[in-house]
Amino acid sequence: MARIISAAEAAALVQDRSTLAVGGFAAYAVPETLLSELGRLFDETASPKGLTVTCGICPGDYSRDPVGLNRIAKRGLLDTVIAAHFGNPPLIGDLIAENLVAGYALPLGVMIHLFEAIAGHQSAVLSHVGLGTYADPREEGCKVNAKAREQNRTVVELLRVAGKERLAYLTFPIDICFVRASLADADGNLSAENEAVGDVTFGIAAATHNSGGIVIAEVEKIVPSGTLNPRNVVAHGSLVDYLVPADPNLYRQGYAAVYRPELCGRKRIEPDTLPPLPMSNRKLIARRAAIDLAPGGLINLGIGIPSGIGSVANEEGIHATLSLESGPQGGVPLDGLGFGANVNAEAIYSLSDTFHLYDGGVLSMSFLGAAEVDKTGNVNVSRFGSSCTGPGGFINISQNTPKVRFVCTFTTGGLKEEIRDGRLVILQEGRQKKFVKVVQQITFSGRYARSTHQDVQFITERAVFRLTEEGLLLTEIAPGVELERDILAQMEFSPQIAENLSLMDPRIFRDAPMGLAAQQ
Repeated sequence: MARIISAAEAAALVQDRSTLAVGGFAAYAVPETLLSELGRLFDETASPKGLTVTCGICPGDYSRDPVGLNRIAKRGLLDTVIAAHFGNPPLIGDLIAENLVAGYALPLGVMIHLFEAIAGHQSAVLSHVGLGTYADPREEGCKVNAKAREQNRTVVELLRVAGKERLAYLTFPIDICFVRASLADADGNLSAENEAVGDVTFGIAAATHNSGGIVIAEVEKIVPSGTLNPRNVVAHGSLVDYLVPADPNLYRQGYAAVYRPELCGRKRIEPDTLPPLPMSNRKLIARRAAIDLAPGGLINLGIGIPSGIGSVANEEGIHATLSLESGPQGGVPLDGLGFGANVNAEAIYSLSDTFHLYDGGVLSMSFLGAAEVDKTGNVNVSRFGSSCTGPGGFINISQNTPKVRFVCTFTTGGLKEEIRDGRLVILQEGRQKKFVKVVQQITFSGRYARSTHQDVQFITERAVFRLTEEGLLLTEIAPGVELERDILAQMEFSPQIAENLSLMDPRIFRDAPMGLAAQQ
């Protein structure tokens, strides 16, 4: 039976140089009370020191406030971070960029499956995911800064299995973990019934328990034994050592809202009550992308501009099943800080199940962002100068989907555009080009995509490109733009130009529904 202890008692169980696993997904299911207390303990005692912290998508709200993993982003407290994405808590990213903490960025699906492999006392997760990208040991081997390279720690090896190249991501023991659940009963059984995203609690708790470590669960409420619905229990009490009642001032379903019942299946709302996206260059991109939506398949949407495609699909009445790497399947994905949850989801898978399906090719199409694209079709979403945010689920998704659409504005940094009389007007060009000679980091390999015969396109507000054997082919341009001035002059390389270069669909540039549902 799990013991009930205070957050201060829980933090005191974390020892110097231990490996701490942290649950949650970005803005959701964050063990905020435990992280807050661990940060306070270090501020007062300078202990514990030299931790290795591991998680999937590091919890945070993109601010520099004391939220999520920002609470423990302290020099001396941390030595190493092993995760799929560091961007949500910027203070963690700063420590890695300044080479004060070693950073290892693994694909999210690999990171989630590593927890299960650790629980099963396996040596590694064997996968094709990451081949040809920075995760490949022939590139960077997941080491994103000099401090990681100096550690001489190997997290991924290249193997040949049954005549095929594979990456072996190595497991490691976990000493202690902080996870969160909606409810726990007096026996320590954990329920995620009010959570908006898929479960990672079981994998982390099992990995920690089977490593001989300590499992600590922060919970909103403790209920009598035998009162939980067993189908909502994500971790049995036999895995849990301690329960910590959450500070009610810190406990939230997610950073965007204290609690929304329509995100966890306790309520359904009418889809037509959701507000449409305002007309902007972001909506233009989402609209052009939505034209490619097809009914009957499972379609993944990434964070940022891709998430707006869900809003356009809802506005247009398109019947496509939209899937998020965080677990929700079906419904309407939220945008911005709320990303990761779906309104009226039809199912919420665990992250492990989601990525098993993704890696196996269940997706028919994916829409993902792009920070940089080069002439060979390589895409970077993970490194920006000295800062490396990590890939999240981008590598798993982009390498395992037959049709991939990368969506982004054509330039960035001060870009100002408007739609006028059905035409795109560029008021101020962005300072940074996105179509560059060489990307800073390969998060998506154009060469690998060609070897697997993927259908890859790049959709912006002013141009559409298709990846070919010879590189990028310009196939569409927006009404109102000039080819030389607004497209070719804003690229660091010269693309091929289709003989039948056409204008983008004029409906995209009119502030009215496009009638896409009628085309399905």
